[in-house]
Amino acid sequence: MTMNRADAADCAPVSDRHDHEAVAAVFRALGEPARLQIVHSLASGEQRVVDLVGAVGLAQSTTSAHLAVLREAGLVAPRVEGRSTYYSLTTTALVALVHRAEELLEDGLHAVVHSHAEGVG
Repeated sequence: MTMNRADAADCAPVSDRHDHEAVAAVFRALGEPARLQIVHSLASGEQRVVDLVGAVGLAQSTTSAHLAVLREAGLVAPRVEGRSTYYSLTTTALVALVHRAEELLEDGLHAVVHSHAEGVG
């Protein structure tokens, strides 16, 4: 795979644009499959916690704990209406980031990730 000029511009050093710690915090918040499921669910729009519980298949307390991590990272925002709490993504760029990670896996990174996870390499 080769990079074109636009791709190369996107690869400017992170230190030129952002704080490494802040970027790492975003990836830590996304570093759990259940939280990625929540992001995927919220990509279609605002949802109640009870709806997210159904989408991820976890207990409400566990789902709420995952939402707290995403909220603390600034990736989701709550809105209380009556007895329900609704969550939404704070930026659509988050969906693009997750989709790009999925594209990386499709581009061959998948084998590398799995070999490292299995202790090979």
